[in-house]
Amino acid sequence: MAVNLDKEAYYRRIKRLYSNWKKGEDEFGKVDAIVVSVGVDEEIVYAKSTAIQTWLFGYELTDTIMVFCDTKIIFLASKKKVDFLKQVAVTKGNENANGVPPITLLTREKNESNKANFDKMIEAIRGSKEGKTVGVFSKDKFPGEYMKSWNDTITAEGLEKVDISAVVAYTMAVKEDGELGLMKKAAAITSEVYSKFFKERVMEIVDADEKVRHSKLAESVEKAIEEKKYLGGADPSTVEMCYPPIIQSGGNYSLKFSVVSDKNHMHFGAITCAMGIRYKSYCSNLVRTLMVDPPQEMQDNYNFLLQVEEELLKELKHGVKICDAYNSVLEYVKKEKPDLVSKLTKNLGFAMGIEFREGSLVLNAKNQYKLKKGMVLSISLGFADLLNKDGKKDEQKKYALFIGDTIQINEEEAATILTPVKKKIKNVGIFLKNDDEEDEEEDGDDAEELLGKGARSAALLADRTRNEMTAEEKRRAHQKELANHLNEEAKRRLTEQKGEQQIQKARKSNVSYKNVSQMPREKDIRDMKIFIDKKYETVIMPVFGIATPFHIATIKNISMSVEGDYTYLRINFYVPGSSLGRQEGNIFPNPDATFVKEITYRASNLKAPGDTSVPSTNLQNAFRIIKEVQKRYKTREAEEKEKEGIVKQDSLVINLNRSNPKLKDLYIRPNIAQKRMQGSLEAHTNGFRFTSVRGDKVDILYNNIKHAIFQPCDGEMIIVLHFHLKNAIMFGKRRHTDVQFYTEVGEITTDLGKHQHMHDRDDLYAEQMEREMRHKLKSAFKNFIEKVETLTREELEFEVPFRDLGRWTDCFCCCFQVPGRPLQEYLPATTHPPFVVTLDEVELVHFERVQFHLKNFDVVIVYKDYNKKVTMINAVPVNSLDPIKEWLNSCDIKYTEGVQSLNWTKIMKTIVDDPEGFFEQGGWSFLDPESEVRSVFLSMFSFLYRVITNTFAAVTLHSFIVLSASLGSEEESGKDWDELEEEARKGSYPQLLSSFFSQNQA
Repeated sequence: MAVNLDKEAYYRRIKRLYSNWKKGEDEFGKVDAIVVSVGVDEEIVYAKSTAIQTWLFGYELTDTIMVFCDTKIIFLASKKKVDFLKQVAVTKGNENANGVPPITLLTREKNESNKANFDKMIEAIRGSKEGKTVGVFSKDKFPGEYMKSWNDTITAEGLEKVDISAVVAYTMAVKEDGELGLMKKAAAITSEVYSKFFKERVMEIVDADEKVRHSKLAESVEKAIEEKKYLGGADPSTVEMCYPPIIQSGGNYSLKFSVVSDKNHMHFGAITCAMGIRYKSYCSNLVRTLMVDPPQEMQDNYNFLLQVEEELLKELKHGVKICDAYNSVLEYVKKEKPDLVSKLTKNLGFAMGIEFREGSLVLNAKNQYKLKKGMVLSISLGFADLLNKDGKKDEQKKYALFIGDTIQINEEEAATILTPVKKKIKNVGIFLKNDDEEDEEEDGDDAEELLGKGARSAALLADRTRNEMTAEEKRRAHQKELANHLNEEAKRRLTEQKGEQQIQKARKSNVSYKNVSQMPREKDIRDMKIFIDKKYETVIMPVFGIATPFHIATIKNISMSVEGDYTYLRINFYVPGSSLGRQEGNIFPNPDATFVKEITYRASNLKAPGDTSVPSTNLQNAFRIIKEVQKRYKTREAEEKEKEGIVKQDSLVINLNRSNPKLKDLYIRPNIAQKRMQGSLEAHTNGFRFTSVRGDKVDILYNNIKHAIFQPCDGEMIIVLHFHLKNAIMFGKRRHTDVQFYTEVGEITTDLGKHQHMHDRDDLYAEQMEREMRHKLKSAFKNFIEKVETLTREELEFEVPFRDLGRWTDCFCCCFQVPGRPLQEYLPATTHPPFVVTLDEVELVHFERVQFHLKNFDVVIVYKDYNKKVTMINAVPVNSLDPIKEWLNSCDIKYTEGVQSLNWTKIMKTIVDDPEGFFEQGGWSFLDPESEVRSVFLSMFSFLYRVITNTFAAVTLHSFIVLSASLGSEEESGKDWDELEEEARKGSYPQLLSSFFSQNQA
């Protein structure tokens, strides 16, 4: 997939840059050409050179040199970057490109000095205006021989360098609507992380009296942006921190953004926090101060700081000089509280955009630049080195107050705050004590000083050890409650369903001819030969000299053989007692009738004089045609069987609006045809329609979707939309309840024959392009999902799987999901073949083969509908057992475990046949390892299975008798081995079974 460049945005912005340059204001008037060179340096986060690339192209282009001349533009880059830049270099037919200087693209030479290319660029600079001075970003210094040779070339030519960082920053400072949208989103994410994570975490720490270091708390904030619940639906790959969060307390404060959080423990006083989040390369910032039990003086100072911020917001308008706004705020502080002037921060903020801090647009007393509508600023003001008269300890005696927001400059109104996090004293104050409790707390402090915190902690630990249960004990107690509830609920449910008789569908009776007139009048029939009527799917055979029709459905199989001079055709029929196939049973409309089981015909292979053909030809033709008709009949029957139980869906209401949410170049799973085909998925009024390139259509209605799951391409080679349906739909001649739409990301296969170098810049760029493609695909899918959710008014909601538990099994290729809140209702596995389990339908989960010496175990999911086949997941890593147990317990699902594998088909059949007897024997408690009836039930199912399959060996019988004897009294005397062996030989299975059950009941 090609990486697209927003050409319209490029043309608009390059015109703005040239327009300001031609005005000749400030440093722009001193330069004859502008040079922007970007190398490779992972340590550089913010640079004017990379910022202007992102502003113009949407991407950072490493090892690229841009020369902006008066009448032309030259780009020198690698071949792949040149291909990318061709999108703006070719301006034919684009009206927006009018007035933009033409672009010349030069391809960088890898193994040479690039002297020829450098000479062309120097020549262009010499031909631009006077050709003596070049505008550069003097602070941007990239390492490497490539950048060094270019800088040496400029120096050798005697070109004068002029720093144009300030004027370019001023040009980029006014944001377009698209840029404002990104910055608003970044500010919203920052607000979410602060409100829902940081503030809540601080309150937990204060409430639990925890000791947490500033640095550790800052790290937890950085990790929080990896969780989607704090990102407001944004893609985590597009979100990053502008700088490490700065958390300060305990008297050590530095109200700057260049400091880092120290390793001191957080003190419960004034806690300042500064954090900034970057979304799609655009920054935001937020500063707040939380106060724990603040004295009245601290509250008064904080309220005054809020008033100062309000005054600043009033001053920040279009056309106002930055220095004038700063001086107005300073005068306000001098007037209201002159003693705090010296405590006020030296600057009140700065302009912000792709770079976090525009050094030339700082809000201070010297800056002469005027504010413009559309600028975005980070304002940050505070009072440092304030004294707390009530403080007794060193960390309580000094404090600071610091607040800040991301704001947007308006034309006439006061600036708009983009981070609307509440900051009044009632929102940032944490009050733990009342005035009446002060005396008691003072006594407590004295006691603490005498006894020490160690004694208090030891007492608390001892109390917890005596009174609190461990997590495992709590889990077992909860599972015991669930077991009792499970048996009661299952017994009640099965009792209610007892009256509902299951109607067994009779096998369809196929009649060949309803009357004699429909019989064909063919010559072969009159000549007593076998004739196949394809129209009525009937084989007419001579039986005792009478032409007798047999429907193709009555024929089980046919075979033909040649023995000597004769050909034999053997035809076997279905009769009562013969197997009709799985799930069909032996059902006949009239089982007491007389049936033909087998017919064999013989014909000579020798041609008699006067005959036109060999007699065996008829048998050979009959064998071939019967096979064809039989195959066609079975195919049709299979299709009809697939259609049984299909709920008729409503018709899809097509929305003819071209702006419908749509995803192109998708594949569908399962495939419509044998080969996979691409197509497009489009959302309409009441459902989706997938249209393949061949014209096949698959409709999925919104009201038929039980679960909609979106699996991003993080760590995957495909990106998937999965729909688990309430009722199956038909396509590709089969019924499906799970449908996936996906597209591949990157190359599925890699050519190992290529000669590649790990430091090849083009390969690195290709990897970068693949990452960008992943981001674009995720954005396209997210945009599609958001539009669909809006279209359906949130009735259809897509969920994203969590992968914390990892992959359970390679056999199922599935990923059972960890208990994320969005996925607590079901367990999705979106890889193929997929399955989705709704937790409300699960009766219990059983773990098989749980032993110390085994690395894997199996999971069996039993459903509340006992007629439904259990789901088995094989070879789950044993290190996943405890997390799965913990999660199932949190979801109120009963789980059990055992060391052996069970025959679940026989178990479920036994339960369905006699549910009352099953629950009288203890119900599902037979799976509990601590249950008394566990060994009885397991032996019963094992014994029944062996009896039915006639594998009652002597060792098995001996094991059974030993088990039965152990269940009875020690004084009981049983039959000896010879007597039991004789009974087994005579087939006395019923007596053995009744004896077994009577002993178990005893």
